[in-house]
Parts: sequence; structure tokens; C-alpha cells
Amino acid sequence: MSEPLHPSTRGFRAAADVYDRGRPEYPDEAVAWLADRLGIGPGRRVLDLAAGTGKLTRALAATGAGVVAVEPLPEMLRLLVAAQPEVEAHEGTAEAIPLLDADVDAATVGQAFHWFRMDAALAELHRVLRPGGGLGLVWNTRDQDDPIQAEITRLIRPLAGGTPAWLSQRGALAGRIAGELFGPIEEQAFTMRQELDADGLAERVFSISYVAASPEPERRTIEGELRDLAGDRIVSLPYTTLCYVSYRR
Repeated sequence: MSEPLHPSTRGFRAAADVYDRGRPEYPDEAVAWLADRLGIGPGRRVLDLAAGTGKLTRALAATGAGVVAVEPLPEMLRLLVAAQPEVEAHEGTAEAIPLLDADVDAATVGQAFHWFRMDAALAELHRVLRPGGGLGLVWNTRDQDDPIQAEITRLIRPLAGGTPAWLSQRGALAGRIAGELFGPIEEQAFTMRQELDADGLAERVFSISYVAASPEPERRTIEGELRDLAGDRIVSLPYTTLCYVSYRR
């Protein structure tokens, strides 16, 4: 890889298995909307960029499309390949996508676009997409109006430091993407819930990069508070899934 990744990604390296278990799937309705808007289905070739452990990759492959997964972290890519050996997979970054020009009909990015160096990534996505091909972005965002989600945020906020935050960039997204290379953005939102016991709640929080990368004493303190928060019940965490689509000019 030509350029180093953001230092906070070391948390994903250390906790790839926790990420795979702890992060929620994408709601069926959101995947169906992306597939419809991007024309994803049999006979189509789709790039899943920054594919992680393959959560979005799995959903895209279920449409019958040919999916190409590109992920910079070998620890996460190994899990993806082990679970989905039929998927074409490459190690690579958004700023240097290891595909040919005009190689794919559509591209998606789940939970990761805010990590990219925007101008370089958009230029690469424009290069690998066929003319008129669509770019789909999706985030499962924690609903901060929920008391448990708000308490999680209170617990982990001191660890965040300079880690890129998706919500702080949301307002500027359309202006950053729409331009010479890509057209206007379409947006759609969906709601979902993740049901977790105390173990699952801890893994969900430890799947956050800067939490996974924090010192062990701080992680133990947070885990204790999370287990107290959950107790012996199942907690239901609400999310809003935000989807965006733009088309290559």
C-alpha cells in the first residue's frame, strides 16, 4: 500500500474477530434500496471497498452479483476470505484500488468512507467505475436519542482523540462528492435494532477502533460499566442506517 492508514485503524487490526461478531448487519431494506439504485444483481460486477470482514459483501453477494472485495487490513480480509471463499478479494486501499480502469458496474462502501483521503479516493472510484456506474455509501449509526446509546457515547468519548467521525462529516458529504467526477447525492434512511446480551454489548463497543486500541486498564473499566449497564437482560440498541448514492459522470 502506497500510503499509511490512519493510526486509529490499529484498533481494527487488534479486534477483527470482535468487529465481525459485534457489529450489526445492514438491514435488508437498506441493501435492497442500494441494489435497486445501483442496479446490483446477476450479471453485474460490484466493488465493495474497505470491505472489512465482509458484512456488506455478504449481503451484496446474495443478490447474485459478482462482488470484488478490497480491504487494506489483512487481519480483516482473512476473516472475509475464510467466510466467503467464492468472493474475489484483494488487499488494497481506497486511494490505490487494485482494479483495472472501468472494471466494475457499481461500488459500495460500508462504515468506512470517512476514513478515506477524499479527493484521492473519489478519483480512484471514478477510474474503476464504468461510465454511469453508481457509488453507494452506507453507515449504521447509533441512535443518540436512546439512553443506552447515549451512555455508551459518554463512556467512550474520552478515548476518541482525533479519530475520524462520520457524523461530524455528514453535513459536508454532498458538497465533497458531487462535482466534476460524481453527480448529486440521493439519500435514504432506515431504522433497525441490535439485540445484545452483556457479552455482545461489550463486543459491540470494543469493535470501535479507538476503544479497541485503548490501554487495557481503560478497556477493563469500560467493560465493567457496560456489563453493569446490561445486567442479565437483553438490551435493544436502535440505529439509523443512512444510505447515499451518486453516479459517475
